Amino acid sequence: MAPTLNRLKLHGFNNLTKTLSFNIYDINYALNERHQKEYIEYIDEAYNGERLTQILRDVSNIIGATILNVAHQDYDPQGASVTMLISEEPMASQALATAHGGESPGPLPRTVVAHLDKSHITAHTYPESHPDNGISSFRADIDVSTCGRISPLKALNYLIHVFESDIVTVDYRVRGFTRDIHGTKHFIDHNMDSIQNFLSEDTRERYRMVDVNVYQENVFHTKMILKDLDLNNYLFGTGVGELKPREAGRIRQRLENEMLEIFSGRNIRKGSRAEIQ
Repeated sequence: MAPTLNRLKLHGFNNLTKTLSFNIYDINYALNERHQKEYIEYIDEAYNGERLTQILRDVSNIIGATILNVAHQDYDPQGASVTMLISEEPMASQALATAHGGESPGPLPRTVVAHLDKSHITAHTYPESHPDNGISSFRADIDVSTCGRISPLKALNYLIHVFESDIVTVDYRVRGFTRDIHGTKHFIDHNMDSIQNFLSEDTRERYRMVDVNVYQENVFHTKMILKDLDLNNYLFGTGVGELKPREAGRIRQRLENEMLEIFSGRNIRKGSRAEIQ
């Protein structure tokens, strides 16, 4: 790994491109078609173009960038997209490198105070429902691509919490190279062995995580799934107290199967029971 670049003198601009891409999933169960429709309408309103724009503004503030342009669109019947062009600003108080080699957790939503210039952030939402088993889901695709010293990894904790994520799939890649004044190429500007190093302690405690990393290519991949499933948090339009124990157990199994299928990227054979380790 290359040393952190705050200790190096560069020849010109830092040309590294850092891209953070992830899918965030929220899963829910609705007892009937009316509740399914109400859930989709609720999600569509809660994460419309205006709300997504504010979330991405918060992201730009967290990573320390200047917003150049914003475009957002709400779709019919549901879904929204936001694209934000950004550029780098000096990072006086948010230098990437720390005593831990640059690996430090970003802030949680409650700690965001607020500031992007030659890069971009995008968000797309996909509300949907299962045709016949009561499962509804909401997916948000987020891409944060930056050039220079600013790092999109600082926004990880905020985005995971603000979307109340059940499952998260994260990809991070550093592309290109930059040179120091002696002509030596540097293909990464911070020490890193896992996306998990950038997650807060409270995030790591809430999720089970699996890494698939290709270190020689500066490609990092982490999958996350909530450890605990409190059924009351997944029922839309009703509560556990209104269900018979057998019905509650059946709904729990459906939710667990849905979450495991998304987490593992494969369908579970009908009649099988999910096992979230």
